Amino acid sequence: MNGLDQFLASSLENVIKQNLGKNTVKKIQNRLFEKYGISLIQSIKEFQKIDAVLKEFFGSGANGIEVEFLEDVCKIKSRDKTNKKCTIKDEKISQLILESFRDDNKISIINSIIDEPKIISNILNENKIPQTSGYRKINQMIIDGLIVPSDSTIIEGKKVVKYKSLFEGIQIKIVKNKITVEVELSSQNFDNSSILQTIHN
Repeated sequence: MNGLDQFLASSLENVIKQNLGKNTVKKIQNRLFEKYGISLIQSIKEFQKIDAVLKEFFGSGANGIEVEFLEDVCKIKSRDKTNKKCTIKDEKISQLILESFRDDNKISIINSIIDEPKIISNILNENKIPQTSGYRKINQMIIDGLIVPSDSTIIEGKKVVKYKSLFEGIQIKIVKNKITVEVELSSQNFDNSSILQTIHN
């Protein structure tokens, strides 16, 4: 599963529940389980599946509904062929990013893996972050979806996962006491996201 889909799924689930109402959501959940044997949150991470069920309920109107749901979470703006800029509209995601940027170690971790994936021990050594607190922070960032597995390498006969920042860049703007968080998605993250590819194609 794509890291971006994991990152967006919980917020999208909340938006769907808020907008469709309890009875409709229950019917959609029942249909997802009947058709695929999965929950609502699982279907969002494999977005083609919820897309198929929404089309059963709403026909061609499902496309417009999906765009509205996504825009409640984030607004995608094309920047160029390699990077896409996204304004985060979901308060929970914005807060998560802002809280991470209050921690100097987390900023160092993100900056060190924006361009190149690395194994955890190298990230900590390069940034002179203590092992115990460093592993704890990196594990939390993995759970939060801010860093994602990229590929792996073999070290002393063992397969070790390399991690990369989910975003190519993050910009925090404050205008008239309103905080806006913008992120840059790599073309790889954009192209590998079942959510973005289903909704935007």
